[in-house]
Amino acid sequence: MNPFDNYLYFIGINALIASGALLIDRLFGEFLNRWHPVVLMGNWINLFKRHFYKDSVVRGFWLWLTTITISLLSVLSIIYLLTFVPTWLAIPVMMLLASTLLAHRMLYDSVLEVANSDTPQQAVAYLVSRDTAQISNSDAYKAGIETYAENLSDGVIAPLLFLLLFGPVGIVVYKAINTLDSMVGYRTETYEKYGKISTKLTISQITSQPA
Repeated sequence: MNPFDNYLYFIGINALIASGALLIDRLFGEFLNRWHPVVLMGNWINLFKRHFYKDSVVRGFWLWLTTITISLLSVLSIIYLLTFVPTWLAIPVMMLLASTLLAHRMLYDSVLEVANSDTPQQAVAYLVSRDTAQISNSDAYKAGIETYAENLSDGVIAPLLFLLLFGPVGIVVYKAINTLDSMVGYRTETYEKYGKISTKLTISQITSQPA
């Protein structure tokens, strides 16, 4: 079997995992609660800030590096442990874990709640950062649809793409990068320097750099 055939097999397995993960997310949505991978990433980011924060680009780089490293080592450890179990069991486990890194069910339910609410202004306030108290019902519905469209890429399409191309490692690293950006990637007094690396090293920033 040549390398190209090996990669096609790799893509095939990833496509199977991605399909199962999307189905599990659609059926059950978010679960694991405090043991959710993104929650654990967020806990580490908060822990690092609490003990090692400094208004410094270098310190922000160490935050980025340690978060990516811990996430990478965690998923590689899981993959290694799954080599000791039968394939028929390993693949469903990977589907289950990958499903926790998708957010379609949660996103869909949140937007559906806006559509079905008697007070859409109040419902959409949980999805957007701006004040929604004075907007019309029509604008609230529009904001819900826009939120769905904007988050569909980051929460569903991009994670599935990285899972398909790079396997479980890809989707985990993608979510780690996105979590860093969402937590510290702000131009505020606290995060201007500390969050600069996490902002610059997002997938969208890397891919948009000129050749």
